[in-house]
Amino acid sequence: MAAASWYHRDISRVVAEELLARAGRDGSFLVRDSESVAGAYALCLLFQRHVHTYRILPDDEGLLSVQTIQGIQAQCFRTLPDLICAYQHPNNGLVTPLLYPVHRARRAPDEDSDGEDVQGRGHTASTVPPTVGTWPSAPTASQTHIPQQLHQRLQEQIHSSPASDFTGFMAEYLNHHVQLDPEALSLGHPQLRHLSTALATACRPLHSEIDFTLAGLETLARVFDPPASPRSPAREQALLTGDPDLELLLHKISSVNHLLSSLEKKVLKSLQEMVSRHDLALPSVVTGPPPSAKPLAVQSFEVKAGKSQRVVLLVDVESGTVAVTKRGSGSPEEVIPQDKILQLIKYQSVQSKVRLVWARESQKSLGRDFIFPSARKREAFCQLLQLMKIQHSNLDEPELISVYIGTWNMGSTPPPRSLASWLTSRGLGHTQDETTACIPHDIYVIGTQENSLGDREWVEFLRASLKTLMAIDYRVVALQCLWSIKIVVLVKPEHERRISHVHTSSVKTGIANTLGNKGAVGVSFLFNGTSFGFINCHLTSGSEKTHRRNQNYSDILHSLVLGDKRLGGFDLTLRFTHLFWFGDLNYRLDMGMEDILAHITKKEFQALLAVDQLNLEREKNKVFLRFSEGDISFPPTYRYERGSRDTYVWQKFKPTGVRINVPSWCDRILWKSHPETHLVCNSYGCTDDIVTSDHSPVFATFEVGVTSQFVPKEAPGSRPEALACIEWESIEVILKTTSRSKCYIEFHSYCLEEMQRSGENTFQNYDIPGFLKLGWSAKHLPVLNPILPDLEYLGDQHLLLSIKGVESCESYGECCIALRSMIGSAAQQFETFLFHRGEETGSMRGWVRVRVPTERCSTRERLYEWISFEEEDAEPVTEAPLRPKPALQRLRSRPRSLPEATDYTNPAYFIFEGVPNTWVPAPGEAPHKQAESPAGGQRCRSPPGPRVPSCSGEEQWGGRSRRVAPSPSCGHPLSPPGVGHHKRPKSAILARDAAGLGGCFVATHPSPVSPEGRGDIQELRQPQRVLQPPPRPCREVPRPPGKGGALGALDLEARPRPADPQPARM
Repeated sequence: MAAASWYHRDISRVVAEELLARAGRDGSFLVRDSESVAGAYALCLLFQRHVHTYRILPDDEGLLSVQTIQGIQAQCFRTLPDLICAYQHPNNGLVTPLLYPVHRARRAPDEDSDGEDVQGRGHTASTVPPTVGTWPSAPTASQTHIPQQLHQRLQEQIHSSPASDFTGFMAEYLNHHVQLDPEALSLGHPQLRHLSTALATACRPLHSEIDFTLAGLETLARVFDPPASPRSPAREQALLTGDPDLELLLHKISSVNHLLSSLEKKVLKSLQEMVSRHDLALPSVVTGPPPSAKPLAVQSFEVKAGKSQRVVLLVDVESGTVAVTKRGSGSPEEVIPQDKILQLIKYQSVQSKVRLVWARESQKSLGRDFIFPSARKREAFCQLLQLMKIQHSNLDEPELISVYIGTWNMGSTPPPRSLASWLTSRGLGHTQDETTACIPHDIYVIGTQENSLGDREWVEFLRASLKTLMAIDYRVVALQCLWSIKIVVLVKPEHERRISHVHTSSVKTGIANTLGNKGAVGVSFLFNGTSFGFINCHLTSGSEKTHRRNQNYSDILHSLVLGDKRLGGFDLTLRFTHLFWFGDLNYRLDMGMEDILAHITKKEFQALLAVDQLNLEREKNKVFLRFSEGDISFPPTYRYERGSRDTYVWQKFKPTGVRINVPSWCDRILWKSHPETHLVCNSYGCTDDIVTSDHSPVFATFEVGVTSQFVPKEAPGSRPEALACIEWESIEVILKTTSRSKCYIEFHSYCLEEMQRSGENTFQNYDIPGFLKLGWSAKHLPVLNPILPDLEYLGDQHLLLSIKGVESCESYGECCIALRSMIGSAAQQFETFLFHRGEETGSMRGWVRVRVPTERCSTRERLYEWISFEEEDAEPVTEAPLRPKPALQRLRSRPRSLPEATDYTNPAYFIFEGVPNTWVPAPGEAPHKQAESPAGGQRCRSPPGPRVPSCSGEEQWGGRSRRVAPSPSCGHPLSPPGVGHHKRPKSAILARDAAGLGGCFVATHPSPVSPEGRGDIQELRQPQRVLQPPPRPCREVPRPPGKGGALGALDLEARPRPADPQPARM
């Protein structure tokens, strides 16, 4: 009987729908694993261009049945093939019989370019479980070729493996017995007995070694345990029988493991009893005080103030002062204490220019501009002032920490004696200035690949290196290893108590996803109230293996188990406040060798980044959706000649021929953060003096804002508790799916006592093939009550939303929304993407209001909020002190190597385009006519300039009008370029109406840009104006044949839902 090729195992819902759409015939079907119930299946059936999904559930006896609506008798089947055969006949309750199975794609195994592994796609290489089908009764032509391929791969490994005897046993198995095991399985044998025999024979020498070691350990244990401990059963059995069975070997290894783990405790207990029984005194050892961190010396910066005046800025972090001294003068002109520094403003037009604003005794503030010799010197000055603020703050818990990320493919060779350049971020690219390079970071995360050192040896080597450099004994948070892939997390001793909920995990993506020479390791934890995730991976190598690297990424994303278990249904990239993904990603450059070398010689990296496979795949939304990466200004880190960084060696000689490995940026560091959080990349580069491997180590450092346990100013119960509430006026969702399922929304957040759930959607539209439009009114959305009602607390919180099918409970997409921009008495509009299993599956928008009690509206400035950005044409401030809103961060959602988009590129705008929305041209802009589609909808509109809400103050959305305050175009003088409305790191806020705040909420914001172009800064204590919605580029929007409207030209009216067939459909 042939294998059940219609079973696709754990492919995602999106992939299943794509396969059925490709099949195109009514009655096409496939079976995949259920995403919501372990051990269950999902039957996906195509009918009239829509995919109908039925859940197949096992009962207590293991019998399978299609889930039905109440009152319908379910048919039970012993195996999945029996169930499928029964439903191939008509009149069984499905919309159509199962007629045309959609088969799994079969690919012949191909060799990795480095000869390391052969790996198919995660869902195409899967096999059917025993209840699904049986093995073929006779080997096929492809199977007869398997022994030759496997033996050839084994021969390639022999020259690098010292275990020649062992490989001899394996060669015999591959040549003569590998085909017999599948035949034995087809006859009902439960194990691969020929492989077990070969392994038992090969492992026979282990018995004598383990017997010898076990006897020694038992003898040592008896010394500290006067009653003779009986010999372990495994030991006695070995002496009596000498049977080389694998099970016996495992028992022996288990005994060794038990003795080694218990020996230390036994020795310690014995020594304690001896000391107390005989009144002995152990010799005292005089130990010196633990080494303290090296104090920072006073740093001086020679800068230019004004047009020609030269001054020296002296930064004393220890005393907390900045002294301004004229050049050549012995006495300082002015000494500024750290508590008097109000703001530090970085200019963007001149990267080396900064404005320092401080308070004076006359109650007036003074701002002076300083120009540094280089942008690096300016950044060093800003970092020192930030460190000074942190050290002299009176906070019990940190609000800002520094995180170091390092990745290095060690090339299976030992490291050099010193890793100083790597651990201090010195070398090529965006590196730190020497004045700040040795400032210790709070967290070090080191990821390595092809690391030949032992786990404990590697950890101790890193700790010793950091202790030598920083004079700090860093503590180990976690170590996770998968073969030669390792990740180590180290923290400062004072942060050890702040780390909790540590989780580790690993995923193999080697041969058939069973070998760990390729794969990923991960660590996650909470730092006070901020969640972190770190993933170190080693993906498939080879210039032509881009698709397999993409599949590696998808497998890791799906299989890595990290973070809060309650968020297991969410996309891995949404489970953490900050997620860092790094390692040897192995993406190459699609360019000829000579052209690559010519560009490297001229340091023309932008031309190479334009053909970088990772950038190209990210641009196609294939991998790392909405991740960010720092600017790459260092040469490719692979493939160097070992012992030098002057020459790239691109030819690799293998038994199968010569492989070409072009120089590439294989080693990368990316990150993704929740909206409206603080994260700044301070450095991204590689070393140029560590030459033991053909890869150069890569580093990146980050400044990260963190939250702690919030303590209300008023004790609980001191007065009647006033509740904050999150009220939803409406939510609209568009999903990329061919399903017609009814859906509900789940709301998760740490600020809620438990998960909340909405009712079913109130309107539904699927006129556009491939898309499903859903809507919820306020009546069907829950009112959420956060645990604490304080504004300061809610400003740090996020909501995770998941769209799930009513019958299947499977997710169609998830998203994250920050509460900070939603606080106020007036409803705020949000718009964001939906993700599921690493893919973008749709968009969501809606109106929400977060109400905060007036007496709980106090807030304060964070330590990272006093550094901001300003354009060159703004004037200095000489009046009131500044308390700005946090500066918006430049978080890219696209590779910097590619041309930057000048317009807003949120696909949600194209999906929702056509929904009635009144806009008028910006001042000075000609009216823009909207093209009407034949279907009555509206096409994608793209006025050449920014647009503002209608002057009438009335905005149409979802078929109803809303009053919004009229406003001119609002600029962001304190934002870096590119962080305007189209790059702001928020939940894609379209409008902000704070007119109803009253006395509830007072904040400071940058003033709008005046018509004269002056961006004067002042403290605003008035209602915030409506934000200008981002401009939308005119991109081609896919339209179905015969439809003239854009994707958003959908009818918002609720349509009657067709009657369900007898079995419940997802």
